[in-house]
Amino acid sequence: MSGANSWLQRQRKTDLTELAQHTGLKNYESLRKPELELALDEYLAENANTFSSDPKLANYYSSRARTVGSPVKRDAVDGSAERLKVAKRRATKAVEEITAPAESEDEPTSTSTAVARTPGRALSLASRIPLPATPADVAEAVDRSTVAVRTRVVSLYRESGITEATQATRESLSTVASVLFAVSAFELYFLRPEILADRYAFTIPAISFLGTKDFPVFVPDMFLLLTSSFWSPALLWAFTSAILPSIAGYFINLSVNAHHNRRRSFQAQDSVVDPLTFSIAKALISYVVYGEGITFGGWIDETSIARINTAIYGGYKGILVGTAITGILSMYDAVLRK
Repeated sequence: MSGANSWLQRQRKTDLTELAQHTGLKNYESLRKPELELALDEYLAENANTFSSDPKLANYYSSRARTVGSPVKRDAVDGSAERLKVAKRRATKAVEEITAPAESEDEPTSTSTAVARTPGRALSLASRIPLPATPADVAEAVDRSTVAVRTRVVSLYRESGITEATQATRESLSTVASVLFAVSAFELYFLRPEILADRYAFTIPAISFLGTKDFPVFVPDMFLLLTSSFWSPALLWAFTSAILPSIAGYFINLSVNAHHNRRRSFQAQDSVVDPLTFSIAKALISYVVYGEGITFGGWIDETSIARINTAIYGGYKGILVGTAITGILSMYDAVLRK
């Protein structure tokens, strides 16, 4: 079935309003476009004798003549006219269902007109359509992500305690005592394989998947702890590099006498063992024992002297270099404390 005349359907509502004013149609102001089309179609059809010669309506009557010439469309027009007579001023749902397909099939103008009649709905639909992000939005999102990542990394770094641990380690190593221990550990690193030799324990087989080869594992021979081959050089090094220099540094501590003479109102934190005296005493004892080979009447084993002198990096000269380093650092530390 068809609704109003197709020529009227193609017209805008403003054009239909002008035709209604021109032809003298009454009570058309409150009608919607489909109702106005049907009203004009019926009115012009009833007054064809009056308006058929009007140039403005020539296209309408030409279209009507073609429509009336088709039996199917003639029946549709007659049925639409009867429905309009029953409820002329009231647009029912049936009329909208009949006219809506005709508007979409003939011209897309009626669709745009329907959207124009409901601007609120059209704006609501447009607001729900996702639009692509602009370059400014992308840059802002990247900046926000960067700031969030940087903030998270900083917080994790602070919570990890790396800064506190670094400062504590730095304070612990920035002392003369730490340097003395480091020099002694360096000497022990080279002395240990000589007095506590490594022995073969087992082999880690090759792993073809990782491309590794057979790896023999050696461990210190702990049974040497039961022999004089270990204790003789170990005790000699302990006395010459730690025990005797510590005794000398404890009793000959120049810092204690200097602070006492100044009569300070507070007790200064002095070293129990003077590092400068310790370094000087170690250098003298090492030169006498390892450099000159003095055994003090046979109390020291010459074999132990030779083993230590051979094992330590640089021999007795390497020990003297270590004592020179610790002596200079102890004097520098004393100057900074003044």
